Amino acid sequence: MGAALAPAKTYRVAIAGATGRGDFGHDWDVAWNGMPGVEVAAVSDVDEQGRARAAARSHARKTYADYRRMIETEKPDIVTICPRWLDQRVAMAKAAAEAGAHMLIEKPLALSLEDADEIVSLAGRHRVKVQVGHTARIVPVTVQAREMVRRGELGMLMEMRARGKEDKRAGGEDMIVLGTHCFDLMRYFAGDPQWVFASVNEKGRGADRGMARKATEPVGNVVGDDIAAMFRFRGGVPGYFGSKASDVPRNDRFGVTLYGSKGMAYLPLTAVPSAPPYVMRDPSWAGGRWERVDYLAGTKAPTRVETNALMAADLIEAIEKGREPVCSARDARWTIEMVTGVYQSHFRGGPVRFPLEQRRGAML
Repeated sequence: MGAALAPAKTYRVAIAGATGRGDFGHDWDVAWNGMPGVEVAAVSDVDEQGRARAAARSHARKTYADYRRMIETEKPDIVTICPRWLDQRVAMAKAAAEAGAHMLIEKPLALSLEDADEIVSLAGRHRVKVQVGHTARIVPVTVQAREMVRRGELGMLMEMRARGKEDKRAGGEDMIVLGTHCFDLMRYFAGDPQWVFASVNEKGRGADRGMARKATEPVGNVVGDDIAAMFRFRGGVPGYFGSKASDVPRNDRFGVTLYGSKGMAYLPLTAVPSAPPYVMRDPSWAGGRWERVDYLAGTKAPTRVETNALMAADLIEAIEKGREPVCSARDARWTIEMVTGVYQSHFRGGPVRFPLEQRRGAML
């Protein structure tokens, strides 16, 4: 995917950003640069200087202050919804879907499960494809690790363990901003979760809703500086997630570890795209030595911009072949549902099953 892309038509792309309100996300405004069969028709941003900078980066033909006017005027085939902040996410998705435009959207998908449901519904009603920027799915290390699992190199998949980045955002904010990468990958390897049992603590005691606080960016309220969650996935595979503030806030624990009957593999997520995985081919998970799994012959670790381009190219291929993108709106909704499930389990004091019955209101 990517370099071999040869679209059947020229796709007109519009890019929506918001300087100072999530900006253009993780370089999503340049995801289409140099891609065959793509014309970046326009970029929007209320901020004049930010708009000019984005236009220069993306080589957009026109600029607009208002994304709605841009979509209405330009009638794009695809809208790239770039801001990291989630306060405009549903409104931008609604404007794009109602115009019949497919979407490339920064992660996380939505501010709440209710909003995620709305985006999935919009895509279905208007028959448009949605690609969400969980880029860890498409990088060679992840694809290669899943092939190792499918070939049985690790034996039977017995469990998965994941930790967030555990920087100053450790706990609730880490879970929604970065833990969603972990949730997405666990589901990528083991299928849909069936239930979750979780504990959320704040300063050494069980968290209550009165402890909820605004995150450093508008991604909804968060609570807890210590989260421990166990999911049960299809086929009985358990998956554990943790994010805890500590005296050694190291982000190199961020990643997912797969434990099989014949060995284990660690996929680092310190940066996405990231380094190749480590593998220990030892059933005891302790006595062997770690081996670095090289990239496939003739390939190298892609940059973030190159990975974004892979996601963009995959969206076009999905449109033309009538399949779902590598990370569809439904895939990305699962990450929001898993976060919501962690909180629901904690506040109910027991496991909760998926799909969640309570889907309306805030995530907490």
